[in-house]
Amino acid sequence: MELSLIGLQNAGKNSLTGGYSEDMIPTVNPGFAVCGRGIAVKFLLSYVVDAADHDNLSISKGELHDLLSKPALSGIPLLVLGNKIDKAGALSKQALTDQMDLKSITDREVCCFMISCKNSTNIDSVIDWLVKHSKSKS
Repeated sequence: MELSLIGLQNAGKNSLTGGYSEDMIPTVNPGFAVCGRGIAVKFLLSYVVDAADHDNLSISKGELHDLLSKPALSGIPLLVLGNKIDKAGALSKQALTDQMDLKSITDREVCCFMISCKNSTNIDSVIDWLVKHSKSKS
């Protein structure tokens, strides 16, 4: 399974992956950074959001929805990770879903987990979801 991990800078992509491995090449694009093998994925798109950074939520929402409009990504399942829930003022799952307008995405499966890379909160649920989806796509 190939996974592209995308999000605004400082959303927590590197913390989630534990840093870069040999097959993970960071790419910086206007507005967001990509951590993985690039945007042309076959199976899964994961978008990391800093749930405590209220100032950049509208930018993050715009980048996500713009990305999803790309024909090459049509129908690819989307995993949204609301990171940094350990910080004061972090959004709830419902608030993040509303702010990112996730319910308007109807052309693919969308899943959202609230996580803390720092405290390893809900990382096991994310791994379980990834394993389930890697099996269903093989």
